[in-house]
Amino acid sequence: MRMNLVVFVLAASLAAFGQGRSGGRSGSPPMSETPPMGSPGMGMPGHRQPGPPGTTSGNPNSTSRPSGTSSRESPDKALSQNRQLDSKLQSMLPEGTTPQEACSGFKTVGECVAAIHVSHNLDIPFNDLKSKMTGSGHEKLGKAIQDLKPTVNAKAEEKKAKQQTEQDLKQVA
Repeated sequence: MRMNLVVFVLAASLAAFGQGRSGGRSGSPPMSETPPMGSPGMGMPGHRQPGPPGTTSGNPNSTSRPSGTSSRESPDKALSQNRQLDSKLQSMLPEGTTPQEACSGFKTVGECVAAIHVSHNLDIPFNDLKSKMTGSGHEKLGKAIQDLKPTVNAKAEEKKAKQQTEQDLKQVA
């Protein structure tokens, strides 16, 4: 009983002593000077703070993706705002298919552009790939590639298409 009391008092003392400390990092402001979690410049690790279009953080001076199209944008928005991307995709699509038609059903412009690249790179009919990715029981790009072209390295082709997509979205403004 007496030992439990000693342990409890020791633990309580350590907890009280640690109150207000900055986590042991020297040079850090005391907890009372740290901005609250919802304020600009602070947030959960790995989460972006909203900022002006074309920035990757809440910092308006951030230019790691200047005025490019975000891969997470809706296809309609991205294609209507970006004629250069629209015409690049048009050149890879079957005759008579517009990029807007091709991208309908995809959640993001990144998914759509990657699918267009895969279709073009591997000579897979775009509508077959789109059906696998957006139809009932939709599949991810790699699985759709594997199903439609089992003789290729689906992972490598998916990676290649995603790199091409990122390049497209960075280049167009």
